[in-house]
Amino acid sequence: MNAFSEIKLIAGKDLRIEMRSRILLSQVLPFGAIVVLLFAFALDPDRGILARVAPGLFWITVLLAALLAIGRAFSIEQQHGARDGLRLAGLDGSSVFIGKAIAIAVQLAILEAVLGLTVVVLYGVEVHGVVVLVATAAAATMGLAAAGTLYGVLAAGLRARETLLPLLLLPVLAPVMLGATRAFEDGLEGVPGDAWPWVALLTVFALLYTGVGMLAFGPLWEDT
Repeated sequence: MNAFSEIKLIAGKDLRIEMRSRILLSQVLPFGAIVVLLFAFALDPDRGILARVAPGLFWITVLLAALLAIGRAFSIEQQHGARDGLRLAGLDGSSVFIGKAIAIAVQLAILEAVLGLTVVVLYGVEVHGVVVLVATAAAATMGLAAAGTLYGVLAAGLRARETLLPLLLLPVLAPVMLGATRAFEDGLEGVPGDAWPWVALLTVFALLYTGVGMLAFGPLWEDT
């Protein structure tokens, strides 16, 4: 089995499990929608505050919901010796990493699309610079998925993984939150030229963690 087949196998497995369990639809998406609504109630929409801070609120919501999706990606393999079965299958660690990262990225892309529409409707955001926004979301999603997969397997072998994963991952994702928020702000304000350096930062972050993950995931996977 070549690397492409292994990646397709792992990504397909995780996505099929998600489709059957419907955790994304029943838990992650409602959680994100509730957070967006709470921000709308907490900030006075009549003063135009929501529209100004919408990019930051959007990415904070995505990050919080992503923690649920990342934790779910590894918790499903705790039962019935599924993780041991994958290890005994002889799959390459880098292929498992990329496959799981792709599955997480697909779920995050769906989440971002739904939350984006919700924010536009509730916060009264005028959309400009669609190309920049899409490029930003793609780069940020890649970075979230790659770093989340790496730190997800690191926390998977720990007893308090549900609480340790946010503590490990949130500081690492600070550049993603900064870059994505600033790029969205520039794009929505109609100055996409100022957004592209932030998109470049997000791309470098995603490529860096993809490379590190491909090298480190295998040994971490074996030790957890």
